[in-house]
Amino acid sequence: MLIGYARVSTPEQNLDLQTDSLAKAGCEKIFTDTASGGKANRVGLAEALDFMRKGDTLCVWKLDRLGRSLKHLIDTVLALQDAGNGFRSLQENIDTTTSGGKLFFHIFGALAEFERDIIQERTKAGLAAARSRGRLGGRPPVMNTKKLKMATLLYSEGKTHVGEICETLGISRATFYRHIPRVNSSPVTSF
Repeated sequence: MLIGYARVSTPEQNLDLQTDSLAKAGCEKIFTDTASGGKANRVGLAEALDFMRKGDTLCVWKLDRLGRSLKHLIDTVLALQDAGNGFRSLQENIDTTTSGGKLFFHIFGALAEFERDIIQERTKAGLAAARSRGRLGGRPPVMNTKKLKMATLLYSEGKTHVGEICETLGISRATFYRHIPRVNSSPVTSF
């Protein structure tokens, strides 16, 4: 059975072009979504995948209607294949129920994996270059020298409650206790 899936991003867009093409291609049942391609939770797609039985083929008008990203697209098609189902895209003329379509899609997946690996390598090289220049990533510390002196002074006077000190300085109690000793005789820990 050929099962169609159509998606538009906003309610102002129209599904007619996609649904008409899917019906013309022979889809017996068509599921739809009105949701951004970036959304992970698409009810229509979930219903289509749940509806499918072994040997069915999921058909879309165009590849970008199915996947949020290239990785998501490949994962979805591989999951279909693992379940014994096929995938078909009308505009790109891809049909994984044929040997040529399977070959094309595997090459497609290998290229996507290669691209991910290159991006990871570039990211690691960029971080190493930044570290060698003394630049560290991550969030800057909340407790700076000025805040540490102010917190220590207020706490040592004993007139201000810890909650008030934290609120005044814009820090959490955990940050306060990490940097200020509970006993006045203890030395102040550095950060």
